[in-house]
Amino acid sequence: MSRTLLPLSLTATLMGGVAFAEVPRVAADIAPVHSLVARVMDGVGAPDLIIQTGASPHEYSLRPSEASALQEADLVFWIGPDLTPWLTETIENLAPDAAVTILLESEGTIKLEFREGALFEAHDHDDHGDEDHDEEDGHDNHDHDEHAEEKDHDDHGEEHADEDGHDDHGHDEHAEDEDHEDHEDHDDHGDDHAGHEGHDHGAHDPHAWLSPQNAANWLNVIAAQLSVADPDNAGTYFANAAAGRAEMDALVTQVNATLDPVRGGSFVVFHDAYQYFETDFDFPASGAISIGDASDPSPARIAEVQARIADEGISCVLAEPQFNAGLVTTVLDGSEANTGVIDPLGSDLEPGATLYPQLISNMATALADCLE
Repeated sequence: MSRTLLPLSLTATLMGGVAFAEVPRVAADIAPVHSLVARVMDGVGAPDLIIQTGASPHEYSLRPSEASALQEADLVFWIGPDLTPWLTETIENLAPDAAVTILLESEGTIKLEFREGALFEAHDHDDHGDEDHDEEDGHDNHDHDEHAEEKDHDDHGEEHADEDGHDDHGHDEHAEDEDHEDHEDHDDHGDDHAGHEGHDHGAHDPHAWLSPQNAANWLNVIAAQLSVADPDNAGTYFANAAAGRAEMDALVTQVNATLDPVRGGSFVVFHDAYQYFETDFDFPASGAISIGDASDPSPARIAEVQARIADEGISCVLAEPQFNAGLVTTVLDGSEANTGVIDPLGSDLEPGATLYPQLISNMATALADCLE
């Protein structure tokens, strides 16, 4: 079973400050997480990507090279079983001695509950945030910058105290499982409740990487874990994390400038994966064609979305490269709304440190172009 992470101050004490003879081997689940890890490791080493770009993380068969990367990993960073329940058992089997970090459970992560139904009310996510911090209004909260090059990094360790391992995440269930007992109080959603098999497992929407606030926080989490494993390079890891957070602030400014000319525009997305992006940039979607990644919408749901497009004059419907474009064509039937493609995983981008900011920038551009 994968080693449960202790608070970093205690971990460092137990390790006695002993560094790896070489730079630790690191694995990351999806390309956006891999990008953040690569940014922190810049100039020291490079992480391995487990789930290749363009593939859905919900159902994936590891290639031999990817299984080998997990077997050799000293550290693993992943969103967690809410996104990829199948990966829990895989990590436990292939990387039983690795230090495993579930980013969705790390301290300071903004977590949003799943939305229900095909249509969203403006800002309906505001009441559902589950945040482990008291800063909620942007990137002014990056009070860790001054610690970027500190020699003593123990004070970063409390971010990991809540990572209790993986036994309690139900890893024997897969993304296509149709029973979500924790949502059974939503029967009044009718056909949308039946579509719950498309939701990921867990209480929270796992697409948390689409919040630059979360990404900035995770840079610190990643640097702290790498520094415990490789204290000789701790200064570089924290300096890279600080530089990455500054780049994140610049990215937020850029994205707001891209979106400002089209604010007030209404749009529908293919599936409900974007509320973290919507929340960070105060730009809510009007609805989603599909409730989740793993299921097609019912005819009733499509009709509901079509009615809102017609009634409210929605001007943009966004498809995704991973899913059935024909469903977007069906929804647009009889409508003059524009269509575009938005990609939450960076499928057409080269994996590496620059993928994450390019991903968020591309999403903003796709939305703005569709709404013009």
